[in-house]
Amino acid sequence: MQMRKTIFTTLLLTAIGATAQNPVIRHLYTADPTARVFEGRVYLYPSHDIQPPEGQRQDWFCMEDYHVFSSENLTDWKDHGVIITQNEVPWVQPDSYSMWAPDCVCKDGKYYFYFPAAPKGGRGFGVGVATADHPEGPFTCEATLIKGVSGIDPCVLVDDDGSAYIYWSGMGLRGAKLKGNMKELDGELTTMKMPGAPEGAPAMMVGGQAMEGLPDGFKEGPYAFKRDGWYYLTFPWVRGDTSNGANPTETLAYAMSKSPLGPWDFKGIIMAEHENGCWTNHHSITEYKGQWYLFYHHNDLSPQDDKRRSVCIDKIAFNADGTIQEVKPTLRGVGINKATEKIEIDRLSTASVGVSTEYVDKENPSLGSCVNLPQKGSWMQYNDVDFSGMNNAYLIVSAKADANTEFCVREKSAKGKILARVKMVVVNEQGRFRRDMSGQWMTLTAPLTYIPRGVTDVVLTCEDKAVSIDWVQFKNRETYFTPATASPSTPDEQGFIRRWMLLEPIEKPNPSNVVFVDSYLRDAFSKEYFKGQFTTLPKDGQKVKVEKQTLTWHAVESNRYNVKLFRFADQLDKQVYGVLFWAVTVIDCEEEMQDVRLAVGSNSASMWWLNGEEALLLSGDRRMVEDDGMSPRLTLKKGRNILRGAIINGPGMSDFCVRFLNEKGQPIKNLTINHQ
Repeated sequence: MQMRKTIFTTLLLTAIGATAQNPVIRHLYTADPTARVFEGRVYLYPSHDIQPPEGQRQDWFCMEDYHVFSSENLTDWKDHGVIITQNEVPWVQPDSYSMWAPDCVCKDGKYYFYFPAAPKGGRGFGVGVATADHPEGPFTCEATLIKGVSGIDPCVLVDDDGSAYIYWSGMGLRGAKLKGNMKELDGELTTMKMPGAPEGAPAMMVGGQAMEGLPDGFKEGPYAFKRDGWYYLTFPWVRGDTSNGANPTETLAYAMSKSPLGPWDFKGIIMAEHENGCWTNHHSITEYKGQWYLFYHHNDLSPQDDKRRSVCIDKIAFNADGTIQEVKPTLRGVGINKATEKIEIDRLSTASVGVSTEYVDKENPSLGSCVNLPQKGSWMQYNDVDFSGMNNAYLIVSAKADANTEFCVREKSAKGKILARVKMVVVNEQGRFRRDMSGQWMTLTAPLTYIPRGVTDVVLTCEDKAVSIDWVQFKNRETYFTPATASPSTPDEQGFIRRWMLLEPIEKPNPSNVVFVDSYLRDAFSKEYFKGQFTTLPKDGQKVKVEKQTLTWHAVESNRYNVKLFRFADQLDKQVYGVLFWAVTVIDCEEEMQDVRLAVGSNSASMWWLNGEEALLLSGDRRMVEDDGMSPRLTLKKGRNILRGAIINGPGMSDFCVRFLNEKGQPIKNLTINHQ
């Protein structure tokens, strides 16, 4: 059993990273989150659940250290690493694995980290403090624990006047004022006996006071904050009846007061019990950039083990009288996803009736979940996706279905504008080979017919039979070309010519490139496809008629030394196979250059003319290799020279590269390149 747990943890740590979805930390288990805003960032101080090592109780909480995380956008979280570990704290019992819910506050430029643990030679829990000059540490632990704080889950409130108050769980919820050094209670300690302690057990010296006005029932994990003159004491609370031995799960509840130590007026529930029966919840409430957030935990990444939990975030709102509106936990969470991220679409914001989510692999929850759209008309919505910087983009999606189907990605609603339409061919009965991918995950791509601006909501709609979707991602195609400017260009550092006039592809069906022998090519290239193809100098945007095709010339600058004709055609949504391309460029020379050679490489066959005369023929089924073909000695005239090329391809991906070399084989770069 221990081996199975260890393997699961390894999968969890390697399979999932931080995202703008719940839970927000995924490379390790985190619970009891305290979120604080320091230096313009949100710092998260959770406890750290681990799988119990051999010799420890296997069905109980196990925590040996604390990490700290930070974020500017609540989406991208930086793990600053371990700040405190159990065996390096002077007063903590070694290997006690009891470093439960912590807190951290800042006062007068110094950071104070409060944490509970089992003390050496004692019973129960104590609370200690560590200090640092920066919110992420390094922290230095005090040698002794705070006298009078016998319990767990410390929380500290620094009031507007600089006074500080500490709250904790121990014999109910208690609170006390701290001295100015933030390390001692301000007030006398009282001798108290732990309720339920065995006969003869020693009494404890306890500080502070019980928080009055709270409901009956088990309470722990106090978190106090101040807003608009009101003090809030929030806490996990079991409101169920435990008299019959039942073990109800925790809610998050709260009370309000005009004093930091009460008495308190109980108001009600912030979050109801977890629907899946996860026993605990623990939280903090923080304002960041004008919005209040609830940080809490759930066992979504460990559904069979509610002692291994993970931090979640949802927005929280207040009524006009200061009371808190109940928060419904969401899978979507908060923060904005970049469209270029892999978005786990199952962490949906809302959906139509019948839409469900399930684990991709029930035996391995670390692989995440998928969303099921059961029938035509089903839809789900995922909010806050940022399409900034997207252009000439396409969709990648992981999906599965039992039959051929179709689904759409839309903007804002189930009737919204279509970004992409995905036709999913699960079973292919055509051709020589039958393919049956029913019930199997497929990674599909589709072009975007529309790209939203800025942040918007994404909706997936089922247009035919049922489909399950795991994730979606939007990607920009690599930019292979930019429009040529009016200013002249020059060859690149290696002498390659990148500025060209390219004609959209002419249909020239060829099932194979083996037919590209010299005789075939001379016949194919000598044919007049459009008027003036060997004499006129085309202009950007000029159209020509080639039989039934109307094609356009484009003035482009290639972003690579090799001109990607396949990508040129694909990005124009033109035919990419069985085609013939024409390319023209203008070379201006300040003086005549004799005995130069035209060096060309082309994917498949090509032919080149300089100033109307044939310069080079590359025949056969070739691969694009620089300087693959070399012309006889040529002369570049002083003034204007016209270089034309024709590249033909069957089933391959066309591209070419061109440069001039001098007698020593060195690239010629003192040329001026124009497109007209």
